[in-house]
Amino acid sequence: MNQTVTNIARLLGAGLRALLVLTLVTGVIYPLVVTGVAQALFPHKADGSEVDARGKVVGSSLIGQPYDLPSAKGGTPRPDLRWFQGRPAHGLGTNSVNTRYRLLVSGATNLAADSKVLLRQVEAARAAVVRDNSVPGHPVRPSDVPADAVTSSGSGLDPDISPQYADLQVHRVAERNGLSVSRVQNLVDEHIQGRTLGFLGEPRVNVLALNTALGELTGGH
Repeated sequence: MNQTVTNIARLLGAGLRALLVLTLVTGVIYPLVVTGVAQALFPHKADGSEVDARGKVVGSSLIGQPYDLPSAKGGTPRPDLRWFQGRPAHGLGTNSVNTRYRLLVSGATNLAADSKVLLRQVEAARAAVVRDNSVPGHPVRPSDVPADAVTSSGSGLDPDISPQYADLQVHRVAERNGLSVSRVQNLVDEHIQGRTLGFLGEPRVNVLALNTALGELTGGH
């Protein structure tokens, strides 16, 4: 009997020591080492790839955000057409946990390609892109609208748009901000990023970076 109690006590002691050691290694030492390495080698990325404008953080280059006009409580926000617009954000959930940020969750719509709901969303988005970006002397045709202008990404938070979608918005942004088309087009061209490593993905334009540069050009009005 005494031998059994001793064995049990020894096993419990060994288990507790293993728990403490593993907690210390995986819960304290490892996170500190990883955090230290990240801060030493990639401080900007480790801090969330924050983007500064006029002395304050305006967002992260990794997460898309809306550029909307203020709306009445409960009303549908309308895009602020002074700015370049990102992709639609269908599929995002809602929450009431955090009042500082508009989103804590993300996700796709899970709608099939033959979904009538998806078809209506795409048609409505295309009509809005045509309407919003058609300016006197430069009408936009439905066939001019690229796919990323009317569909959301898998997360709904894609920070980038295609160069084609950015180009489509140039005339509207120029008119709304009193700038020349060539100046705004040059701004877009300067922000086109090529394929990662030369072969991964597609050329893209980060909307936050582009709008930050536009804000500096216009004085952030």
